[in-house]
Amino acid sequence: MNSPSQFEVPAQMRELAEKSVAQARQAFDSFINGARKAAAATQEPAQAAHGRANEMSVQGFEAAEQSVNAALEFAQKLTRAKSVEEAMQLQSEYAKSQLAAMQQRAQEFGGKAQDAFKHNSDLAKSAMKDAVDQSRASKE
Repeated sequence: MNSPSQFEVPAQMRELAEKSVAQARQAFDSFINGARKAAAATQEPAQAAHGRANEMSVQGFEAAEQSVNAALEFAQKLTRAKSVEEAMQLQSEYAKSQLAAMQQRAQEFGGKAQDAFKHNSDLAKSAMKDAVDQSRASKE
């Protein structure tokens, strides 16, 4: 009779265990690689959004600067007005020009925001699809 210290694991059982460990390692590697790719894919939209936010911030400062310069130019012209009628005409021209400038800026900002939203949603959709595909592939 074999004593417990002499018990030998059959070769087939060792092979089965080794295959199971190898399959588990392969499944985990596939999973972790998929997770890494998904994480990397989410970084791109975040970086793109950050770049667009910076661009819009710069444009916001430029718009503010243009608005202040227009107001100062208007004030300077107003100080040179020789009559109330001339001052009212200058005020009317200034108001019209500022309204047109605000409409143009709003249109530009709206278009950029819409483009950014569409681009980021497309990237997110693609990243999610890739992650799902990778997850499915790791199960196979």
